Amino acid sequence: MTRQQRAAPASLATVAAAAGVSIATVSRIVNGETRRASAETVARVRKAIAAVGYQPNHAGRTLRRRESRLVAMLAPNLDNPVMAAIAASSEAALRAAGYVMILCDTHDSPDLQDEYLNAMRAQVVRGYIMVASVASPVLKDFVAHDAPMVFVNRRPPFGRGAFVGIDNLKAGRDAADLLWSAGLRRCGVLSPAQGSSVTRDRIKGFCSRLRALGATEILQAEAPGLSHLEVGYEAARRLATRDGWPDGLMCASDQIAYGAYRFAREDGLQIPERCMFVGIDGNRLNRWIAPWLRSIHVTYEDFGQPIVELLDRVWRRGGDAERIMPHRVA
Repeated sequence: MTRQQRAAPASLATVAAAAGVSIATVSRIVNGETRRASAETVARVRKAIAAVGYQPNHAGRTLRRRESRLVAMLAPNLDNPVMAAIAASSEAALRAAGYVMILCDTHDSPDLQDEYLNAMRAQVVRGYIMVASVASPVLKDFVAHDAPMVFVNRRPPFGRGAFVGIDNLKAGRDAADLLWSAGLRRCGVLSPAQGSSVTRDRIKGFCSRLRALGATEILQAEAPGLSHLEVGYEAARRLATRDGWPDGLMCASDQIAYGAYRFAREDGLQIPERCMFVGIDGNRLNRWIAPWLRSIHVTYEDFGQPIVELLDRVWRRGGDAERIMPHRVA
C-alpha cells in the first residue's frame, strides 16, 4: 500500500467491507435509519465505523437536504455527577449514530431554559434531549407543536412526550426495605423544598412503604435551594434540632446525603454506628468519598442508547413512549 493509499479517508465501501454488509445498509445506519436493520447488524456497522476511522461528511448532506445532524441537550447543574453521566452517555451514543450534540446548562432556571430553546431553534437542531427540565413558556410551545424531544430523569412537565428514567416510586420503596430489613424502626427522610417529580416520587414511595411495613412515625425535613449539597446540610440541621437523629435516614439523592453527612459529623454523630444513611443515585464517587453511604444504584451511564433510540422513534412516528431503566440496591 502506498503512502497516498494509506492517507486516503475511509469510505462507505470500506466500512461495508469491514462489516460484511452492503454500502446501502451502511449509508442508512450512518444517517440514523436503523429500523430496517437488526440490532446485531447496527452494532457490527458501528464497530466497523470506529475500526476504520470513517468520518461521515454531514456538512454537505445537510446543505443538500437542509437536514441538521445537531441534537441539543439541555440539562441543569452539570457539576452534578448524575447530569454529567447522562450527558457523557448520550454524547457517545449520538456520535456513534452520526450526530453532534450541543450541551447547554440551564441551571434549573426556566428563563435560561427558554433562552437556550430559542437559540437552538435558530440553529435548526434536529431534536432535543431535555434532562430534568422545568415547566416554562417556550417549552410548553415546543411541546404543543410536537417538537422532537425526549425527556430524561424528570417526567415531561406538560404530560406529553417520550421519557427515559427510572421508577422513582419503586426506588423509594427499595430504600425503605433496606432500612427496615436492617431492623431500623425510627426512620427519617430529607428532601428539597422545591422538589421535582423525581424527589417527590422517591419520598412518596419511601413513606408509603414504611407505613405498609408498620412504621408509626416517619421524621421528615426539607430545605430550600437548588444545590442538593446545601439542601442536605440544612435539612439535616433542621431534623436534628427538632427531632434528634433517627436510626436510619433516607436522602432523596446522594448529594443530599453528602450534605447531611457534613452536618452530622459537625454535630458529633457517628455514621453508620448511630445512624444508617441511604441515598438514591449510586454515584461512582461513593466508593471513594462515601463508603458510609448505602445507595440505590441507577445506571445513568447506560441511558445514552435508549435516549437515542427513543429520539429516533419520535422522528419516525411521533407520539409518547417511555423507557424505564433498571436500578438496584448497591
